[in-house]
Amino acid sequence: MKKFFALFLLVFLITDSISQESGLFQQELEIGVDEKLGEIIPETIMLFNEAGDTVNLLSLIDKPTILTLVYYRCPGICSPLMEGLADVIDRSDMSLGKDYQVLTISFDSREDTELALRKKRNHLNLMRKKEEAEQHWKFFTTDELNSSLITDAVGFRYRKTGNDFVHSATLIVISPEGKITRYLNGITFLPFEIKMSILEASEGRLGTTVNKILQYCYAFDPAGQTYVLNITKVVGTIVVFLTVLLFIALTIKPLLRKLNIIKSK
Repeated sequence: MKKFFALFLLVFLITDSISQESGLFQQELEIGVDEKLGEIIPETIMLFNEAGDTVNLLSLIDKPTILTLVYYRCPGICSPLMEGLADVIDRSDMSLGKDYQVLTISFDSREDTELALRKKRNHLNLMRKKEEAEQHWKFFTTDELNSSLITDAVGFRYRKTGNDFVHSATLIVISPEGKITRYLNGITFLPFEIKMSILEASEGRLGTTVNKILQYCYAFDPAGQTYVLNITKVVGTIVVFLTVLLFIALTIKPLLRKLNIIKSK
């Protein structure tokens, strides 16, 4: 009886912890990425290109595409994200322009084309594949309505804080048909994972579940502008699993003992 009471108390404490964790998870969803794998980019999203002309986003996607959502004045994670992207473009054996393209969109409707071009030049000046990036890494701005449409379409969640925004760092990979096939979180990327993502997108295949597992285990830390291991969530999962095993063991053991007694009679 004491064992079952102790087990009940443990389950209660874990359930309460999970309930609190669920509340924290809802807060996390305000900043981060709600993956929309398999969904198609809407036909209605309009952008301003590098010439200041209005263009349709979906019409630009005619090959595997890496999409980044940033704002160009960002004092935090946006520059490291684009530096990481520029670095992996330089190191990749995939051909920018032939095998894939990159689109960077500012979700801050206050930013203009001049700022976008200045940001583009800053990153291109650091690259070895400068000519390819000049043609096939394109920078865009947009208005408030279309900013809301694109962030909702890809599940990109952020929070406005004063004149700035708190947000995560993510590459969104899209197939030539406009289907979202993979998300890559963080600010540094391996040429291999970029290559696999592009090959998956070219075939319209969705990315593996590894990214979802990592997303479960890691949470975006707005203060540190990085991803950190979510100890509470990981430990809570392990404890729940062990508790279930213990409950099964305590339940089955007496039953087996009774069966043995009956058989012996």
